[in-house]
Amino acid sequence: MTDLDIARTITLKPIQQIADQLNISHDDLNLYGKYKAKLPLGLINEEKIKQSKLILVTAISPTPAGEGKTTVSIGLSQGLNRTGRKTCVVLREPSLGPVFGIKGGATGGGYSQVLPMEDINLHFTGDLAAVEKAHNLLSALIDNNLQSKKVSLGLDPRQIFWKRVMDMNDRSLRKIIVGLGGTGNGMPRETGFDIAVASEVMAILCLSNDIEDLKRRLGNIFVGYTMDRQPIYARDLKAHGAMAALLKDAIQPNLVQTLEGYPAIIHGGPFANIAQGTNTVIATKTGLSLADWVVTEAGFGSDLGAEKFMDIKCQSAGLAPKAMCIVATIRALKYHGGGDLKQLTVPNPEAVEKGLVNLEKHLENTRLYGLPAVVAINKFTTDTDEEIALVKNRCEKMGFKAVVAEVWAKGGEGAIDLANAVAEAAEGSSSKFTPLYDWAWPIEKKIETIATKVYGAANVEYSADAKIHLKRITKLGLDGAAVCIAKTQKSLSDNPALIGRPSGFTITVREIEIAAGANFVVPITGEMMRMPGLPDHPSAENIDIDAEGNISGLF
Repeated sequence: MTDLDIARTITLKPIQQIADQLNISHDDLNLYGKYKAKLPLGLINEEKIKQSKLILVTAISPTPAGEGKTTVSIGLSQGLNRTGRKTCVVLREPSLGPVFGIKGGATGGGYSQVLPMEDINLHFTGDLAAVEKAHNLLSALIDNNLQSKKVSLGLDPRQIFWKRVMDMNDRSLRKIIVGLGGTGNGMPRETGFDIAVASEVMAILCLSNDIEDLKRRLGNIFVGYTMDRQPIYARDLKAHGAMAALLKDAIQPNLVQTLEGYPAIIHGGPFANIAQGTNTVIATKTGLSLADWVVTEAGFGSDLGAEKFMDIKCQSAGLAPKAMCIVATIRALKYHGGGDLKQLTVPNPEAVEKGLVNLEKHLENTRLYGLPAVVAINKFTTDTDEEIALVKNRCEKMGFKAVVAEVWAKGGEGAIDLANAVAEAAEGSSSKFTPLYDWAWPIEKKIETIATKVYGAANVEYSADAKIHLKRITKLGLDGAAVCIAKTQKSLSDNPALIGRPSGFTITVREIEIAAGANFVVPITGEMMRMPGLPDHPSAENIDIDAEGNISGLF
């Protein structure tokens, strides 16, 4: 059966019953139908957070289809619950870009899903739409100020760095001209669109602690310069109050359920290759306040989402994970060992052995943060015992435990061994979480530290534009911001063709965007785009709805 077929075999529990598992009063539920609810920020308990255990799920460098990190996260949470540990999984919200593009939805798979999967993948509770509206409100206010003679701030149309956003893959909108058609239609200028999950508003929503913090951060958004080179922020346009008002419901985390009827909180959705790639601080803290164990995931591999989770989110919010779970698949190891992408289901122990260098690097990265780690071998039916044994033996030689996880086929039952291994690692380690860098370091030192230690690069080079942007960051007083590097997920380097464990390579920073409200800067490497495009045959071609309202083609 497809994921959607499996999801439809389940009789969902009313969301009140899910709330009961976390001792949430029904009066605290803001219901969105029978199976979804928003939770108030007042449920956060800082003292309880210190007593709970946070587990981060990340992965090796993925194949284009991904390695099932969300599926493993859900399966692991179900396994922990089955072993008597009160657990909540906390995940990101899907973006419509991948849903209608190539990768599909983000609700897990098989018997490790979050439900209702159609709702979660399509609009959900409207959070991403609210982010779009808040972002584009600022865009409209900017162009209105350019047009106005009465309240003009003197903005230079050539020095405005705020684009518009849309939650869809559409390469045609990357670079556009607005304001055409005469003086009554605004001032012509070049701008463009990013995908909504790359919006600074999304980043701010994910890093804010409460409404006041959200509003302050929105006011700090750097818009551009005036004609006399004075910086302009969203607060100068009096935009932050209305933007925060649009996000008044979106800031509340969403409670749903796993396929086995355990609690799941889903909130926020930035990509990890072009943004910070983790769910909201509020969602994570809510989960830690209500459960004893929280399983969360960060996008793509340890070089992207995990690094940003540790160095941006954890430092910003004062969180400290207890352990990491690295998801690996036999097919991805074959790919990194030089196997043909179209032949990854064919047994190939030689390619697996060659590809293990990629897993080795991701395991080494866990030690940079002083955290214990367990490898989850996300099993596919085509994996052979010989191939699995190669992974286990190599991990054992490195001092790590590797456990087969059959979470797609068996749900929580297929994650019992993984749950016990992760719990043992979290409870048995005296190690303490240590960030990779100090935010007070110079921007170049932070970039170099990530590139050399996490990616394995030999050095970092900056384009002429990037060097200008570094000077701009210093003038704006943002040297103490975190660093959120935009990089391909397909390789540890900035070149997607360099598979396995490349070495001796140079990371090239071609430009650096500023996200002053989120308090980080975004060095853009390689050919990364903040507005993806669709493939020749996007998933949208297979999605349909019948006369009774039943959706098909989602995965």
